[in-house]
Amino acid sequence: MTRRFLLALDQGTTSSRALVFRDDGTVAGSDQHEFTQFFPHPGWVEHDPEEIWTSQLAAARGALEAAGVTAADLAAVGIANQRETTLLWERETLRPVANAIVWQDRRTAPACEALRAAGHAALIGARTGLVIDAYFSGTKLAWLLDHVPGARRRAERGELAFGTVDSWLIARLTNGAVHATDQTNASRTMLYDIDRRTWDDDLLAALDVPRAVLPDVRPSASEFGTIVAEHLGAALPIAGVAGDQQAALFGQACFAPGMAKNTYGTGCFLLLVTDGRPAGETNGLITTLTASASGDHPGYALEGSVFVAGAAVQWLRDGLGLIESAAESETVAAQVRSSEGVYVVPAFVGLGAPYWDMYARGTIVGLTRGTGRAQIVRATLDAIAYQTRAVVEAMEAASGVPLAELRVDGGASANDLLMQIQADVLGRPVVRPAVTETTALGAASLAGLTSGFWRDLPELAGRWRMERRFEPVISPAERDAGYVGWGRAVERARGWLDA
Repeated sequence: MTRRFLLALDQGTTSSRALVFRDDGTVAGSDQHEFTQFFPHPGWVEHDPEEIWTSQLAAARGALEAAGVTAADLAAVGIANQRETTLLWERETLRPVANAIVWQDRRTAPACEALRAAGHAALIGARTGLVIDAYFSGTKLAWLLDHVPGARRRAERGELAFGTVDSWLIARLTNGAVHATDQTNASRTMLYDIDRRTWDDDLLAALDVPRAVLPDVRPSASEFGTIVAEHLGAALPIAGVAGDQQAALFGQACFAPGMAKNTYGTGCFLLLVTDGRPAGETNGLITTLTASASGDHPGYALEGSVFVAGAAVQWLRDGLGLIESAAESETVAAQVRSSEGVYVVPAFVGLGAPYWDMYARGTIVGLTRGTGRAQIVRATLDAIAYQTRAVVEAMEAASGVPLAELRVDGGASANDLLMQIQADVLGRPVVRPAVTETTALGAASLAGLTSGFWRDLPELAGRWRMERRFEPVISPAERDAGYVGWGRAVERARGWLDA
């Protein structure tokens, strides 16, 4: 039987999704399952590893059913995952020893301060391309080793396995036969040398992490083991793995230097492909590895990570009750032409690029008696766009290349008003593709290249199609006045926990 489909597992921060792709890159069927978010202490965010696994498996089975296909119709499976989220489990039993520490979690901020005080910032920046921040996996892993009884000794003996979510899913899908990750996920740990492409002994010593706990690192488009038939109905190769943002960059066909995409999900993540590793000051941005086709070395990208984007809209719904659904944010915000001087700074877990302030917290300023829910909802959408502009400006300064257009994807990119606000705030066109499921498409594309389902990068680039182009319509004076106000609001949010 001709295998005419690919399955992509898209494991995100708030839900596990799966999509079946046809050979023309369109979606044949999908399924999605939300899972529980745990907030045991202020600044802590956790997931249940077993719920990640069961929700992702259910989504995979549901997507096959929705597409009307079976595992026998699949050429391969690709995985994209929430990055930096840290898990630790028993190799023999696959039993987690603790909840996963989510990328948003801030509990290791003091450990990060200690690393800086010990003089490790230059080493970590030079080897990993990252800044020292609780966002990344290394200090989360060290925290688990120190706080789970007996974990450090067991890890040193090789009894425990560390991984980001991709490694956890690979382990479960292969029934423990494979402990591996890809280069893009490894590059987010603060433990991996992105130039030599290896776990680094100096970094392991600085963070006090034993090498025995680490996964094998492989190219993004390569074989990651075989899914045991009991899970999906047939044995299938895992043929592509990438962190969600690098997968989205790949799915957007951003293969050439100067091309950029922004994904509007729980957070907001803008990546710009560079011609080699950027040298010198990167203006609060980080350097990360890009997903690569089989046989190629991974390239580099500048990345600006905004921690809260779509999550701010969820907060409007779940925290404040101002809207009943995320989609309603568009209609409510459209009731006013502007936020009328109201600014929302959604620094609920600190600020990412280009500020990197672990102690910032969320703020609303500019309230008057005339402020209502429409102005607050509009200001929340504005905040997503303003945070993106801050990243774009830092990116242009670091790369020396002006951004001609911004390709967009992710759930919130379906919000036409937000995309128009984004074009207005940037003063650049915003381009939305016909297939906005670019994270899943990137994972499928990597698996497709490895399995021979698709030929090469030019074929993938030729399949990319634009759905809509948003052009800026407001004046430069109006654009800049709003951004100056945003900057004032950010200053009031920064360093809040130190006040």
